Amino acid sequence: MSTITEVITKDHRNIEQYYNEVVQSSDLDHQERYGNQFTWEVSRHSHAEELVVYPAFEKYLGHEGKAMAEKDRAEHHEVKLFLKTFQNMKAKDADYVSKIKEVMARLSSHIEEEERDDLPALEKALSGHAGVSESLAKKFGTTKALVPSRSHPKAGEHPPFETVVGALAGPIDHVADVFRKFPDNKISPNPSTK
Repeated sequence: MSTITEVITKDHRNIEQYYNEVVQSSDLDHQERYGNQFTWEVSRHSHAEELVVYPAFEKYLGHEGKAMAEKDRAEHHEVKLFLKTFQNMKAKDADYVSKIKEVMARLSSHIEEEERDDLPALEKALSGHAGVSESLAKKFGTTKALVPSRSHPKAGEHPPFETVVGALAGPIDHVADVFRKFPDNKISPNPSTK
């Protein structure tokens, strides 16, 4: 079984790959498909971190963990604001690529800090709790299947309010995803199941 660090790091690499697919292509259809995939992954990943990982920071790292979680939630909120603008654009829009670059500029530093500082601290704290990292990883994956697949900055970043809003917005987002273009000509509310 994977640890929480492994599943989060894998998501980070996927997000970076989808971003690169958009900015390195001049094909509008390709950009739109990977832009949708980028939005889909960033949104689900962010919500799952807020519902699973940040509460674990608070539980297992005490005061330091609470400070880390609050800092990360604030960074997520900023990313969500930029992602909300990007997700409502089309690849043919003149500033489509510049907008995804704005999203990624904020996300890149967050990813770097999370992998360098936050996740190692969590894994260290979990080392005395057999199976907890793996259990968090499983819960993270399950949560990603249920949360919204679009950015909703007004939903907040703290459970339980975010949980309620996500329960309402998630199904609507998932139905709308059926009508969006995703990579490999796949139109699915779950494009990662290849």
